[in-house]
Amino acid sequence: MSVSISDVVRALKPSETLAMAGKARELKESGKKVYDLSLGEPDFDTPAHIREAAVQAMKDGHTRYTAATGIAPLKQAVVDQYRKVHGLEYQPAQVVVSNGAKHALHNVFRALLNPGDEVIIPAPYWVSYNALVELNEAVPVVVNTTEATDFKLQPEQLRAAVTDKTKVLLLCSPSNPTGSMYSPEELGALADVVIEKNLLVVADEIYERLVYPGHRFTSFATLRPGLAERTMLINGVSKAYAMTGWRIGWSMTPLDVAKAIANLQSQETSCPSSVSQYAALAAVGGPQECVDEMLVEFTKRRNFVMQRIASIAGLSCAEMGGAFYAFINIAKHLGRTYGGVRVDDSTQWCLELLSQKQVAMVMGAAFGAEGYARASFATSMENLEAAFDRIEAFVTEK
Repeated sequence: MSVSISDVVRALKPSETLAMAGKARELKESGKKVYDLSLGEPDFDTPAHIREAAVQAMKDGHTRYTAATGIAPLKQAVVDQYRKVHGLEYQPAQVVVSNGAKHALHNVFRALLNPGDEVIIPAPYWVSYNALVELNEAVPVVVNTTEATDFKLQPEQLRAAVTDKTKVLLLCSPSNPTGSMYSPEELGALADVVIEKNLLVVADEIYERLVYPGHRFTSFATLRPGLAERTMLINGVSKAYAMTGWRIGWSMTPLDVAKAIANLQSQETSCPSSVSQYAALAAVGGPQECVDEMLVEFTKRRNFVMQRIASIAGLSCAEMGGAFYAFINIAKHLGRTYGGVRVDDSTQWCLELLSQKQVAMVMGAAFGAEGYARASFATSMENLEAAFDRIEAFVTEK
């Protein structure tokens, strides 16, 4: 019997970041030393007090189903944190805890979008954004930004992209893959267009705690009166607390949207992991020095990476205001031969870099920006030094 796969899923492409990580893993398993700059995953252990909270949760018998939207103490801790840090007032009922921020994004899109609805997505964009929109048979409308503006969407670009089918603007600041970050004034200018055009906003703020000196994070919902009523905030514990594998994220939305997401999640996954939720409670509601300590180390790495990129002829990148990525312009090094292999695009460049120098990066094409490659500096300084030595040798060898 021939099984027919749905058109929507058949058109779905695998995550390019995970695919590159898989290729790097294959090389490692063959015995080669690989310098992996492909995954956006902190290399730190989950802080001890968070791990201990998970163990205690198991000892206390918190291993059963929870409420579909998450345990009440965690939802309250999220509300308390947003009130304290951002001055935003939410009810716990507006918080839905999900199986990671990616799942929270899926839930929001599933709750909001109908076939044919348009979602404006600035490029470069995180690899899963388009796919999550398309899974709902909605239309991603990609608006290209440039390195000259630090890859930030301009108000006039947003206004020009709006049609009578536009429903949502999707923003990520600090950005994956570029590390660029909107100032409060830049976000405010976009907010004015959002209000003028009566749009909804999905604000992916997963990197809000990883912001470098000289930059200031502003939650989109705080920018204008009434903006919270049209903003869907996405966040989680993966990046700030080194908890990628625990799979806990959340959405904070208007109450009617939260109720819709609650119904959806009750049918799809029942609830997030109970043990992971208690670990997340310790993260959000507990001591925050661990985040500051990680940020100190990320800042050192960020400064090193920016210096190394600037020192290699023909490479450049926008300033990284947050997150842990460098989006490197490799355009001047395309259209040439590496080890006898002609390389014309970012995919070939990354594959040859991995094959010839054992450095794994992700092609800019995966993020909607040909001529670039993303390097994650969520790895040790030792690995970064060796990786950039190899990158420099790769582009300078004749």
